[in-house]
Amino acid sequence: MIKKQVNTDDLISFIIKGIDDVKGEDIQLLDLREIENTVCDYFIICSGSSNTQVNAISSSIQKLVSKEIKDKPWHTEGQGNSEWVLMDYVNVVVHIFQKHVRDFYDLESLWGDAKITQIKTV
Repeated sequence: MIKKQVNTDDLISFIIKGIDDVKGEDIQLLDLREIENTVCDYFIICSGSSNTQVNAISSSIQKLVSKEIKDKPWHTEGQGNSEWVLMDYVNVVVHIFQKHVRDFYDLESLWGDAKITQIKTV
């Protein structure tokens, strides 16, 4: 089966909408394309306030992306304890954190060379 090439901009906008639909917070888009040896082009990082909300964000993203562009994550991790869920869409990797876990790992500092865009939601 040949997988249809997904437009990365569309994928990013549907992921962000999926986060926003369930009130995910502090959404940041990290553009990694100028950094050598990265595993993907973009990270999207956001926070949820509880296990339930982290799961809701993950489900919302999966449903919306599947419905709108018929894509699903190549790999997903962390849904067992829902403190940090990783969703790998190959070119775009989504990190959904509970706030304390996000503060601990501080991916934004780790990837300090990335171009970071704070996403404003309504």
